[in-house]
This record gives sequence, structure tokens and C-alpha cells, in this order.
Amino acid sequence: MQGSQANFSSYRELDAEEEIELGRKILSAERRTFEALQGLDCVRGILERVPSGRYKTRAGWVENLEEAVHTTWEISRREPELREIARGALQAWSEADGLRWCLAMSQQRIAFHEARKLASRMMDRADLTQEGYVGLLRAAKRFDPERGLRFSTYARWWVRAQITRAIDQHGRVVRLPGAAVEQLRNLRKAQLQHEQGGGEWTITELAEEAGVDRERAEFLLSRGEAVSLDEPTDDGVRSRPLSGMLSDEEAIDPLVDVIERQETHRALAAVEDLDERQRFVVTSRFGLNGDQPKSLAEVGRLMSLSRERVRQLEKEALRALRSDSRIREFA
Repeated sequence: MQGSQANFSSYRELDAEEEIELGRKILSAERRTFEALQGLDCVRGILERVPSGRYKTRAGWVENLEEAVHTTWEISRREPELREIARGALQAWSEADGLRWCLAMSQQRIAFHEARKLASRMMDRADLTQEGYVGLLRAAKRFDPERGLRFSTYARWWVRAQITRAIDQHGRVVRLPGAAVEQLRNLRKAQLQHEQGGGEWTITELAEEAGVDRERAEFLLSRGEAVSLDEPTDDGVRSRPLSGMLSDEEAIDPLVDVIERQETHRALAAVEDLDERQRFVVTSRFGLNGDQPKSLAEVGRLMSLSRERVRQLEKEALRALRSDSRIREFA
């Protein structure tokens, strides 16, 4: 964020008339952007593209317009004759973007309130507030002042949807893809309706109402049974996370590790007092040089000695080391 965009507190809340006026200014800037690009062969396909699926709305047209602006700017770098048109379109688009930001941040209280209501251990209020800002910006891009609906009313739905989506995707121990999150939400909704009605339900009934097969319904509902290792327990007077109650059987005991390091340093100091051949044998056989320990035959090949001669040198070296007062035991 640049400049004033980072200072959220500088944006005041707008009344209904001001929201409509600002929305009309956004539409005007977008229209000027479109007019600047209209007739360019390089972006005609983008501007005439028919939005599909969930983008069959004003948002789809805005997405196409934004893509056309950036495409024209990139092309203008190679074709100077388009530079003036690209600059004008980008300037109008930047104006629309700045106005959208002002409109979105005028209702940042909505993001604060929704984040406070939905905050949990898995996602705190600060994170959810940021997600709320994303929802406000998405609402500003889709807002049509000619429909007679206040932006604050329209934006609340987008903020809540963005925060809920963030909780579903990041606020759970086991992360589920978007489609699975929606299916799980439908299953939970059907389950809640049965419970509120006082009736009994089966997995098969929930699956039919949510439009998924029974096996998938079982899988999705089981994901909600996961337990976070960071979740505090109620064991005793002081709660502590579950991870603190679990031990790692493969973990190295810190005390043992310190003792082994001390003994290794002592051994290395004593090895330095051996003659050159004995030092090489001990270092290679026990991996004291950082390499993997080697067999008698491998050390013999390195020294051009027989396996038996290497064994004798090792025996002599160990005898000398055992008599060294710096070493408790080395064998």
C-alpha cells in the first residue's frame, strides 16, 4: 500500500448520498478507460469477451477492462505509437482504483466488527480484519450505485463471505480445498437443521441434502474431528498445549548430547598427540574427520598397508589413548 492508502484512520464513513456520488465517479472513470481503449485491435478480444460462470456481472466487465489496460500498457512498450493511448487509459483506471479504495476504506468498521465476532484461536482479529479489507475491495469493484443499494449494506455480505472463506481455508488444522469447504458447509447446515427440528439424521440423509455421495460426506465430516496440537488443554490448574504433553521417542536427550560433545572434543585433543599414521588410522576408523567411519580394508587401501597392519596401528593408538588422562573411555 502506498501513501495515504496505508493510513486507514484517515478515511471517514460516508453517508448514503456520498456513497452514491463516489460510486458514480468510479463508473465515470471506468467509462473513460473503456473509451480510451475502444477501437484498439490488440485488446478488442479482451473487451468483447463474454464473462462466464460467476463473473456474468459487472465484476466480469471490470476484470476484462483491467486486463485490457495492462495489456495495452505492455504492448505500448514495444509500439511507441500506442504510448499516449495506454497512458491515458492507465491514468483513468488508476483514478477509478483510487476511488474504489476510498469507498472501501470508508466502511472499514464493518471489517473490524465482523472480525471481532468471528475471531478464534486459529485466526486472530488482526488477520481476519485484513481479510475483511479484501472483502471491502471486492465489494467496491462490484458496487453499482444505480441499483439504489447502500454500499455499506452491499459490502457487509462480501466482508463476511471473505472472512468465512479465510477461516474455512486457513483457520482449521486440516486445510480443505474450496469445493470441499463448500460441501462441508452444506453438510453442517443440513445437520443443524435436523438438530434444530429435533429429528434424527443419518450420514446418507445429510449426503443427499448436500448433493454429495455418502463416502465423501463421511470423509468431510471426519475432518472436523481433528484436534490442534496448539489447542490448550484443561489438565490441571495451568492449561498447556497438547504438543507439550507429547514426547518424541526419536529426539536426542540434550544432556546426553552435551556429554557426547565434550567427550568428542577431549578425544580429538588426545588424538593430536599420536604419531601421524596412528592419528590417520583412528581418525578414519571412527569418522573423527567428519566422514563416515571406514573399515580396516578401506583404511589399508588409503595407506597402502595390509588390513592386519592397520589393525595393529589401531590397537597401538587405542592403547595410547586409554592411558591419556583426558579421556574417560575410548573404545
